[in-house]
Amino acid sequence: MRVVVPCETDAGLSSVRSGHFGHAPWLTVVDFDDEMNIADVQAVKNADHDIAGCAGVIEHVIDLNADAIITVGMGRPPFMRFTKAGIAVYVEQEMPMVFDVLIEFVSGNVVRMSLDDVCQH
Repeated sequence: MRVVVPCETDAGLSSVRSGHFGHAPWLTVVDFDDEMNIADVQAVKNADHDIAGCAGVIEHVIDLNADAIITVGMGRPPFMRFTKAGIAVYVEQEMPMVFDVLIEFVSGNVVRMSLDDVCQH
């Protein structure tokens, strides 16, 4: 399973998460093995929202072959595009660090985002 977490830094598991998916400068891409152990971690520069627009940022994540994205917040258009592309969207708003979010995710404590959870902007 491949999970993407939007981040403020390129420090992998030690990265500080970004408060909003679309404007995150970095993405931490984590591959899990079949037992949900971390198998690989990559820091990937996110597409620049000001240049690529929201659609470009969404396509960038889709091109990473993500199975899921864990975010603090996301608007309706990206939520709908990810869902249509088969990428599960999870919301977690408490943990500031990527590693802690992933521990919560693997433990089953991170919930899937619904339309009621999307940012209204």
